[in-house]
Amino acid sequence: MQYLAAGGGAGGFTPILMIVLLFGVIYFLMIRPQQKRRREAEAMQAALGPGDEVVTIGGLYGTVTGVEDDAVLLEIAPGVQARYARPAIARVVTRAELPSEPVTEDADTVKE
Repeated sequence: MQYLAAGGGAGGFTPILMIVLLFGVIYFLMIRPQQKRRREAEAMQAALGPGDEVVTIGGLYGTVTGVEDDAVLLEIAPGVQARYARPAIARVVTRAELPSEPVTEDADTVKE
């Protein structure tokens, strides 16, 4: 019976270390990447604006015509608008181009 008492103290720490390492691996391989994807999706949905062409999670293509607090109005066919929740937007296909500022020429800089 003395051989059980001699080696039993060092073996109790190893399973706890393995469990801690397992949770660390799960955190870095599964939880952190998911949090990053969620933050990117929220940023994309917050940046939606009129004129953006988007795809919904159901695969429907549409053009954003209006933006509300928690919803987006999409034109899914000419003259047909549908209201979707912001989280239902999967990705932006093309961003609407912002109107550029008109170029004004000063009378002093124009050479004839």
